[in-house]
Amino acid sequence: MWRSLWRSIDRFSLQHFKYVITELQQIRVVNKQNSEAVIDLLQTIVEIVTYGDRQDPLIFECFMEYQVLAEFVRVLRISTSAKIEAPLLQYLSIMIQNLDSEHAIYYCLSNDYINNIIAHQYNFDAGDLALYYVSFLRAVSSKINRDTLCLLVKVHGDVVVSFPLYSEALKFAQHGEKMIQTAIRALTLNIYNVSDDMVYQFVTTPPASKYFSDLVSSLWEQCLHLDALVHSTEEKCTLQKNKDIFLETDKIIDDLYYFKDILSVGESRLHRVVTQNLLSFLIFPLLLPLLQLGENKGSHNISAVTSLYIVSRLLQVVGGKHLINAVAGLLLYHYITLSERDATNGDRTGISANASALLRSLNDINIKVCSGSEAEGAEDININSLLEHLDEHISSNSHFDGSPKDDNMCIERIGIFAYLFSDNDSLSLASLFLLVTLAENKDLEHFPASVIGISQSQDLMFFNCYLRPPVYLLQKNHDSAFPTVDGSILVRLMPQIIKALLKVLASQPPVSPPRQWHTGWFLRKLLQCQGNMLTDEHIHLFNTSYEQSHECLQKELDGCWFDHIPDTIRHEWGSCKKALEEQSQAKDPLFALELAICQQPMDGSVSSYFAWQRMVDAVKPKIDEDHPTWLHLRIREFDSKFITASAKQSTVSNPATDGRWTLGFPSAKACETAHLLILEEVCKQRSFVESILAPLLQDDYLGNMSDSQGD
Repeated sequence: MWRSLWRSIDRFSLQHFKYVITELQQIRVVNKQNSEAVIDLLQTIVEIVTYGDRQDPLIFECFMEYQVLAEFVRVLRISTSAKIEAPLLQYLSIMIQNLDSEHAIYYCLSNDYINNIIAHQYNFDAGDLALYYVSFLRAVSSKINRDTLCLLVKVHGDVVVSFPLYSEALKFAQHGEKMIQTAIRALTLNIYNVSDDMVYQFVTTPPASKYFSDLVSSLWEQCLHLDALVHSTEEKCTLQKNKDIFLETDKIIDDLYYFKDILSVGESRLHRVVTQNLLSFLIFPLLLPLLQLGENKGSHNISAVTSLYIVSRLLQVVGGKHLINAVAGLLLYHYITLSERDATNGDRTGISANASALLRSLNDINIKVCSGSEAEGAEDININSLLEHLDEHISSNSHFDGSPKDDNMCIERIGIFAYLFSDNDSLSLASLFLLVTLAENKDLEHFPASVIGISQSQDLMFFNCYLRPPVYLLQKNHDSAFPTVDGSILVRLMPQIIKALLKVLASQPPVSPPRQWHTGWFLRKLLQCQGNMLTDEHIHLFNTSYEQSHECLQKELDGCWFDHIPDTIRHEWGSCKKALEEQSQAKDPLFALELAICQQPMDGSVSSYFAWQRMVDAVKPKIDEDHPTWLHLRIREFDSKFITASAKQSTVSNPATDGRWTLGFPSAKACETAHLLILEEVCKQRSFVESILAPLLQDDYLGNMSDSQGD
């Protein structure tokens, strides 16, 4: 009988839900004294509504009947304590995220309840309120579709005049907290992916369209910061500097992928405004100083190597036909302008007939990316005026006068092609990488691809028939879709480029391994396109490089770790081959920045070399100078994993673990005999390793290659 007086309350019952709502309605002010009680009421309501949406339809009918969302808005307005705002937004986010019923979602987004909560004046200066607010906005955006989006906008006629969810979210677009930035970008993509014509018009016209120019401006500032890190003189090639550069490049790449996500929506107005801002405020400011070969770095300019890295990354990540062909047209502008002038003077360059077509394509791109409202047009950079400025530069430069000259020498001095033969390896490789990346992009038009000279279809033909002379291939491809190959720039410059790459590999003293590695990648790719045709000078440089590598390997065989060389080659060859065969679209152009910051040797490189040499000498068997009957040995464990294991053990010297032994003999002669026997066994082992490596150590390898080249 007594149990019936204290029956447990079903906290998910309709009766209890009505009781909690009544308690909330009786609140007249929210202050420090009752804020905890109010928070408990809000939490209970959200839990019951979330349960009722799946289990009991009567609960949500009660939720609508009592207009509980209106009570949430009222609680915000009567609150004198900021303590209530964060939990209220958090509970609302949880409720909206867990609603499955379309009817429930439609109701929550209607009647301006959500808009009123969004537009409430919050104080974001203290605490984590901004994070809860943005999470709430993101939760709302995850539930919108073509049917519910209209509930969150205010329309006058056929024009959206207010969109609080979007407008308030953009205020946090440049927030310092990464989680908030990520949430805002997810929110905007949720909105862009809802195909609503009026909303597209709203987000792509001022003032909302300023968001895209602000994004590009922020990206430009990051590029400036990256350039400052690369060229900082305080630190040279330190681990911390490399780490800072990697972090900065990761931020830039994240932004580029966000632009790609926006363009992937496939809406023409979004595509136009994003492309317009990228061209006007990022690509042209990066490329124009390069095309004018201005060496002086002004306050608003970025160095050449950083510019080349950013543009290459942009082409890899963002891509798109408009951006690809705009970059191609700008890079080739000097060249095609000179071709048109030569054609006017009666000279034949092989591409003059199509040069005007590429110039017109620049103007067409200008129209496509800049056509829009008058307000937007006022902010556009006039591409035609930029091209006229380049024309003036060409006319005033003595390199481009009308006097007779060698065509290849002229090309070497034009725009980006001048960097191909720079004494700065990072600059030359970065410019070559940009051209290769551009030429192999599937969105590049046929004409600029044939002008550059390494289009995808051409590269495939050369790869399949790389032993055939290039003349045969050019004749075979004469009637293809490409207008002509006589004007292919990289084909004409290929001998000089290959020579420059081979000079790097054959340089003395040898360059750093990273420079050799990336130079080898370019050499392999260009040799495929060249048809494996090397001149005598190329063969000589190749021979020199091979001999230097041969000597380096021979020195390793004379060291104490020679027995690990076969295993190392066997284990590493697969990854090395994979890296050398990597496609340009997958290769990270960050190597250019790494080479730029590590052109000078590290301060400890010399001391590290001598320390290594001392360690090698210490491993060799040695007779004690003061005790001729003592033989000092250091017996190295055959298993290389022993090194890692022993490093974790005690630092106390132990002959059984660190391999240091001193053997005593009855006489000096016996000690000397033992010493000679050890050296003899080491020599036998070294000879065995050399027999395994014999194919790599053949002196006549290049001679055979030269003979086959002549055949």
